[in-house]
Amino acid sequence: MSKSKIIIDPTKIDWFLTHAVEHVYPSREALREKLMSGERISVYLGFDPTGPVLHLGHTITLQKLRELQELGHRIIWLIGDFTAMIGDPTDKSAARQQLTREEVLQNCKNYKQQASKILKFDGPNPVEIKFNNDWLGKMSFKDVVDLASHFTVQQMMKRDMFEKRMVDDKPIFIHEFLYPLMQGYDSVAMDVDLEVCGNDQTFNALAGRTLMKEIKHKEKFVLTTKLLTDSSGKKMSKTEGALITLADSPEDMYGKVMSWSDGMIVPGFEICTDATSKEVDAVRQGLKKGENPMTLKRELARRIVAWLIGESAADRAAEHFSKMHQKHEKPEEIPVVRVGAIHELPLPDALVLSKLVTSKTEARRQIEQGGIKVDDRQITDPKAIIKIGAKGTVIQKGKRYFVKLKL
Repeated sequence: MSKSKIIIDPTKIDWFLTHAVEHVYPSREALREKLMSGERISVYLGFDPTGPVLHLGHTITLQKLRELQELGHRIIWLIGDFTAMIGDPTDKSAARQQLTREEVLQNCKNYKQQASKILKFDGPNPVEIKFNNDWLGKMSFKDVVDLASHFTVQQMMKRDMFEKRMVDDKPIFIHEFLYPLMQGYDSVAMDVDLEVCGNDQTFNALAGRTLMKEIKHKEKFVLTTKLLTDSSGKKMSKTEGALITLADSPEDMYGKVMSWSDGMIVPGFEICTDATSKEVDAVRQGLKKGENPMTLKRELARRIVAWLIGESAADRAAEHFSKMHQKHEKPEEIPVVRVGAIHELPLPDALVLSKLVTSKTEARRQIEQGGIKVDDRQITDPKAIIKIGAKGTVIQKGKRYFVKLKL
């Protein structure tokens, strides 16, 4: 593969080093000097395929790769097909459930398609995709022992989640100690110059920096990005209903942003848009002065959808949201689910059948909390029986989800 031309643009480099960035090791100044030298560096970002979709947290780090890709540097996107089978203990109060190889490969099947909304996989400087099973899966027990000799138990115990588990008398498994070693060895195997990751991965990334120094006798830079959190510091996770994924429609992306708490408006502009620091400060001051948060959320939602899908999609999503939520209209096209010859069925069964919920337990909770309407009538009795009329029956969950049951 021919090397692309390295672009030395102080403005673009400063943006890369500061926008949505939490920390740079050993320093921003040192990495800036490296990027301004004109040398082509190897940069990597790793994801463990623990689920089938990439989400907004992933896009923040993917965007940092895109910025360096446009400057001409070598970009590696690493799929942790081996490490996903082990389970990253980061931010976990208990050990992760280990995945099978089949589950891991199924999860990452559509990753490239999703990430192509941000990264370029063709052209003059395409992103390279690697899998860490190619080296970690071939290591002998001696190799693992040699790798472990570079770290102490005391170093591992400095991880805050391990300290908390010790206080709570919860188990810490040996394989969890090995995870930072495996992620650290990824840097050695690929001989990279820079790792980009979310700041929750700092410990693992710095383990790689240690191994690069001791095995390759080489500096490895680490750039960590900020995490999208609310005003209380709570991180959005895959289990959050308002977490945007790259598989979402523009309408769902827009609607999810509109459901965020007001405390996420400023972090959203700061991390998930190309807003300058002055623009972010203006948003912050506007909220303090009593500006309507919904106005700011609409702008934030539009900018996020425009970033991930495009301006025209963002305009359509905004119009759809306005039509459905501000004018209280149903969407023009409602998904239809056929129920055979069943004329009556319990509402929880109907919700599961329509795939508006994943279980009867969730269905009962949604009903009791007033989140379900049947033909525009709110129902709060989880024992309710609904009738399927000749023209069908419309079930609504929350403000955005509609399904029509038909015979």
